[in-house]
Amino acid sequence: MTDTLRDAVPGLLLSATIALAVRFVSDELGGPAMLYALLFGMAFNFLTEDERFARGIRFASRHILRFGVALLGIRITTTEVMDLGWPALALIVAAVVVTILIGVLIGRAGGLKNDQSILSAGAVAICGASAALAIASVLPSHKDHERNTILTVAGVTALSTVAMVVYPVLVSYLQYDDVTAGVFLGATIHDVAQVVGAGYIISDQAGEISTLVKLIRVACLVPVVIVISLVMHRRRSADAAGEPLLPWFLVIFVVLVIVNSLGWVPAQAHTVLTPVSSWSLLTAVAALGVKTSLKSLAEVGPAPVGVMLAQTVVLALFVMGGVALIR
Repeated sequence: MTDTLRDAVPGLLLSATIALAVRFVSDELGGPAMLYALLFGMAFNFLTEDERFARGIRFASRHILRFGVALLGIRITTTEVMDLGWPALALIVAAVVVTILIGVLIGRAGGLKNDQSILSAGAVAICGASAALAIASVLPSHKDHERNTILTVAGVTALSTVAMVVYPVLVSYLQYDDVTAGVFLGATIHDVAQVVGAGYIISDQAGEISTLVKLIRVACLVPVVIVISLVMHRRRSADAAGEPLLPWFLVIFVVLVIVNSLGWVPAQAHTVLTPVSSWSLLTAVAALGVKTSLKSLAEVGPAPVGVMLAQTVVLALFVMGGVALIR
């Protein structure tokens, strides 16, 4: 184990250095850090041919990724969820379920394979790049698995950035009050950072509500990944037969939600663990970027992005209709 970690150090340092550069650029110039991490990482794709770096890159894109997803549970409490009210909760859950079901059908109609359709639909329905990374970790591995993951992360992040600019204008045009605007933004924009940005463009109240709604969508990641893991477990190869039905990171996610809901997590732990989760995900995405070549992405064509755009529209229209019913 010690030798494995020692061998992984060069690749881990490379991924972490890219993440640091990305965070600096994002903080100074604005824009989505996840998308920057993918693009910066792809510039170093040539290093995957060097085994000294390849081991650490593989470690970061798998194990650090799962660690970061697990720590997302520290952001959620059941009390916050219940304070939003049953109508809004029902709308959020229904939007996730409907978007995944219809999104998979859209993916198949667009010529995507079943696992890629599930991946893009889950990313759009739940929480963008984080959901894509978590879902990808329980899908069967094949030669196009990582390419599909990187495409989904890039596409859903780009769409989320566009939504952050367009949706505040839309809710103003529809004359939503701050509460309704917060629910709509939190239920439709894919990534947490963009939800926060869009919500606080409207008002502080809209920002707080949109963030809470978004975290409820993040909580939906647990049952969705459980279902996908159980379904895909039957299709795994003999080499993967010994893997647990539920991945360890998902178990930790649930435990952290429970512990946080009971008030057992001190404020200092929140202050430390929340950025650790963000940095872990950013480092993992940088590693995924390094593993991805522009040539392989160019071979895919526009279909995956078109599918995600259609799934995004379905989600927005469904939430818009639901908001009209509960206002």
